[in-house]
Amino acid sequence: MLELNTFFHNTFHHIGDFSRNNCVSICAFLVPANMLATLQTMILVALSRPATELRWTISASILYAAIMVLHVFSWFIAGVVMAPTFILLFLGSVCLGLNVWAIAHPESMARLLRSLVTLVLPSQFNTNLN
Repeated sequence: MLELNTFFHNTFHHIGDFSRNNCVSICAFLVPANMLATLQTMILVALSRPATELRWTISASILYAAIMVLHVFSWFIAGVVMAPTFILLFLGSVCLGLNVWAIAHPESMARLLRSLVTLVLPSQFNTNLN
């Protein structure tokens, strides 16, 4: 049992070190990937795309958001509590929440997104969305 405990301790220690040593590169990839994948999910939900098509984008979005949240937690474990860690945690949590909403209630998300589009776009474009 001690060997398994040591294995997990060493593994998480190395993953945490990797996360903290390559923070700029990880965030340079995860922030835009997270935002673009969540935006793609929202667009596909608003267009009422089939569930099979949504699964791939939602899966990628949730993966990016979960990795970002775990990356921020590695900084919290190291004792770094600064504005960027909270901003990244907020971004990851919001993206995660939007994707869970897209899984649980795509109809309500689509209805909200369509009503937002009708407020923003001129009336000539509104007929194509309903």
